[in-house]
Amino acid sequence: MNVTMRSSLETDLHIRAEGATLAGRIFHPATAAEAAVVIHGAAGVPAGYYRAFARWLADTRSLAVLTYDYRDFAGSAAGHVRSARATMADWGLRDQSAALAALGLHLPGLPRWVIGHSLGGVWLGFHTAMAGVERVITVGSGLVHVTDHPMPFRLAARFVWHGPVPFLSRRLGYFPGAALGVGADLPIGVYEDWRRWCLARALHLSDLGERLPLPDPHRVTARMRIVAVDDDAWVPKAAVWRMMALYPEATKRQLVLRPKDFGLDGIGHLAAFHRRNSALWPQLVD
Repeated sequence: MNVTMRSSLETDLHIRAEGATLAGRIFHPATAAEAAVVIHGAAGVPAGYYRAFARWLADTRSLAVLTYDYRDFAGSAAGHVRSARATMADWGLRDQSAALAALGLHLPGLPRWVIGHSLGGVWLGFHTAMAGVERVITVGSGLVHVTDHPMPFRLAARFVWHGPVPFLSRRLGYFPGAALGVGADLPIGVYEDWRRWCLARALHLSDLGERLPLPDPHRVTARMRIVAVDDDAWVPKAAVWRMMALYPEATKRQLVLRPKDFGLDGIGHLAAFHRRNSALWPQLVD
């Protein structure tokens, strides 16, 4: 594991994952860390998006925080997305597991936390290193099916999964999210997994025993705060609560973030971690 000091409070490191090297960064508190936290990000969201939140956790809650990019994406990309071979299964199984293991290696002896955003919260039972994790916070993570989306957003989702978009993505060799106005460009393997699972009733669980190994729900015994966002059209509340069945051994607490409670016009699927919505952050961790 190569480590580079950016400043006295940030450390860059390279995380060895099965078949890939991931770009990571640890945000250190100015005083002794009380716990070590890894943030598993949402699909298509660069680790830099979580920087302000990670710095806030370090500065105000004395937490050491690891952020990282999934393989073949953002800081972990080695070339053009067209040449990427990553799948969403790689991101959830191998990369998240490697990042959590790196947390224990680089910050030994500290209580461990996991914060999962969207994709980052539904794979925990696959990770061996989840045994002993004390706290888990998931935000907008759920077993979502395309029919869960409210109208008219459901029509937009159908457009992403059906019609010309799959054909165009296969011809290009990647999902052109930026050109379509629906996020970042993604490796074709990530898009194909995401598409197949959002059209299946149990999301990635539909591949258990075939493309995916069986998870061990007994690994997840942490105190969990499971957060839904009231105006999240991508992963509505029903899909978030459905995910709770994945972690029967955990002690779970549900929370709904409502924009009006914070004087906001909206939050949606991504903006809970945006700097402008920092008023939400104590609700997530306190």
